[in-house]
Parts: sequence; structure tokens; C-alpha cells
Amino acid sequence: MKILYVCHRFPFPPNRGGKIRPFNMIRHLSERHQVTVASLARSPDEAEAGKGIAPHCHAYMMETVSNAGAIARMVAGAPTPEPASMGYFRSGRLARRIRAELRRTRFDLIFVHCSSVAPYVAGVRGVPKILDFGDMDSQKWLDYAEVRPFPTSFVYWLEGAKLRRAEEKLARAFDTCTCTTRAEFETLEGYGVGTPADWFPNGVDLDYFSPVAEPYDPNRIVFVGRMDYFPNQQAMVAFCADMFPRIRGRRPDATLAIVGANPSREIKALGELPGVTVTGTVPDVRPHVTRAAVALAPLAIARGTQNKILESLAMGVPVVSSLAAAKGIDAVSGEHFLAADDAEAVAALVLRLLDDPGERARFAAAGRARMESHHNWPASMARLDGIIEACLGRYAPASDPAASHSRVQA
Repeated sequence: MKILYVCHRFPFPPNRGGKIRPFNMIRHLSERHQVTVASLARSPDEAEAGKGIAPHCHAYMMETVSNAGAIARMVAGAPTPEPASMGYFRSGRLARRIRAELRRTRFDLIFVHCSSVAPYVAGVRGVPKILDFGDMDSQKWLDYAEVRPFPTSFVYWLEGAKLRRAEEKLARAFDTCTCTTRAEFETLEGYGVGTPADWFPNGVDLDYFSPVAEPYDPNRIVFVGRMDYFPNQQAMVAFCADMFPRIRGRRPDATLAIVGANPSREIKALGELPGVTVTGTVPDVRPHVTRAAVALAPLAIARGTQNKILESLAMGVPVVSSLAAAKGIDAVSGEHFLAADDAEAVAALVLRLLDDPGERARFAAAGRARMESHHNWPASMARLDGIIEACLGRYAPASDPAASHSRVQA
């Protein structure tokens, strides 16, 4: 088949959450099909790095957009019914290139990852279309509204409400919709739009993220994530204020490493606390994780799958997660990882693993085994193949497909 694959972040290198899922889909689909990728880069450096996608697809279309221009489009969209956040992913140049490619090439399938770029092809007729929402983004904005003070909370609520309406409209414009987790799928089904829907999980590279033979530090706790991302910032500020002091009270030699790019001033300040280190960008997160006794994911706001959990479990490092983050993992709390929200309970779970090497070893083995059985990319991609096959089997072509291929957003 000839597949047009549109995604919101240029999917190479697959070094962050928004790139890992689309890259693995593109690589898998390209094994048997001709895949043309269309996406955006945010800087010349990202565009240059993105050229590495070439061996993994048939062709690609890339446009670079500046953050300043994207933010200006968001501001311009704020007083309109359109979600402001969708302006961040709009490029007239990319739209024109997609439109030209649709006139030039008869595609057998259009696949979109992330609702933010679905408008590029929402109006296309005469070819089956699948929209992989990944996460239901509207719910994340609504979650932000609950934890931010007024008037910021109202801005987030308004954006969430706009996105919810847009998600419903876009879902109706596609032939099949998918999500990353069962919880996100249930949210989508709750919209009642009638479009066939399903879900397939994120996987983890089990060869790259694997246990090591070197001993770990029995006092070391680690958190991995981009530190310019609000849910990660919120999680670490709360952990250092409410949970880490409880742990240090029982185990004075306990240390916390906050590992991730672009830490804000507030996060850098956490590095001045006793036992806390803020690394900033590191070339490879794996040594930082495998040296730790426990990995953290105590996010109050978490939609979809937290890849940091999958990767830590795959490396044989036990995870203590929030209940919200746990919803995105196809694993059982208390059996493959541990989860709680209350500060005292989280501290107790971390101490349980720090204090008992046998317990840590049990969760390390169980977590790795669960990743091998439920979060491996080959099994996830086999599920995707079934979803595509079902979509194509249901598809009823438009009466005049040749005349409708050019209906793409400018």
C-alpha cells in the first residue's frame, strides 16, 4: 500500500514521547508498504536531525516552523472557536505540500497521529483515514484547569472545552480512531461519535532499555523527564516538598536525581536541597536509571502512557507511580510496580523498596517480564495491523474519489 502518515512532531530521532510512538509505527509500516511522512520541525537543528528518518520510510515532507510564529497563531486563535493549541501545529507550506502530494499520488491509506494535525487531511475524501489520537488532549487541558489558579484556570478550561468539541468533530471525519491506552479509548468512546475506535499500546525497545549487571546504589532515587513540561515540574516540586523529607527522615543517605532537559529556574532550585541533584540534559538516561534503586513517576496530571515508566521497568528498575500515571500502563500495581497518591503512602512505597533488596529484586524481575509480555513493539504493531485491516475492510469509497483528493486545509 501507499500510506500518507501525518504527525505533529517530526518523528526522528525518537528521543521524546511525542516521537517514539509515530517512529515505531512508521518503521513497522515501511517494512511492507510505501510510507510518506509529513510533519513539522521546530528549529534548523531539529530539521537536520530529522533527515535521519530517510532509511525508515519511502519519502518525507518536512517544514520548519518558528516558535514565535506558532505562538502568534495560538494567540490569534484564542478569541475564535478553534482551539488555540492547534494553531501551534499549523503550517501553510506543509498544507500546500500535502495537498500537492495528494493530487500527485493515489494513496491507499491516510494515517494521522495526534489530533493537532488532523485538520490537514480531515476534508480528504476517497481514501480511508485513521486518526490516532494517542492521548485525548482536551482532557489534559481540563486537568490543568483544576490545578491552576484563576484566571489561568479559566484559560485552560476554555482551551479544553474547545479541544473537546474539535476532537468530536475530527473523529467523525475519519473512518477509524485509535488511542494509546484503554483509559483514553474509554474517554473517546464516551464522546458517542459513532466512529469505529480501538486502542493499541506503546511499546518499549527491550534491547536498548535492558537490565545491566553492574550493582545499583541502594540509596538512589531517580526521576526522568523533560523539565520544561509542567506535569513533570509539578511532580518534582511536590515530591521534594512533601515526600522526599519523609524518606530522608527514615533514610538520611537517600538521594534524588532529577534527570531531564531544560529544567526551569524552580527545578534548578531543587538542586540546592540536601540530597537532590538536577542534571539537566544528559546524553543517555540509561546509566542514571540503572544506578538507581527506585524510579519515580508521581505525576498528578498524566494522560496516556508515561514512557519513563515503561523504560524503567524494562531496565529492571522498580517504579513508584501516581495513580494517574498508572492508568497508562498495561501492568498491575502491587504486582509489577507500585502506585499511590498520598504523600505518606508514596514515601512508604519508596522506603519499602530501598529497605528490602529482596523486595526490590522481585519487582525488578516482575516489571521487566511485564514489559516483555505486554509492552513490546512487535505485539503492539500486530494489533495496529489488525486495526488497519478492519478499517480497510469497512471502508466504502466515495462516489467520486478522484474529485475529492484535493480537499485539504490550506
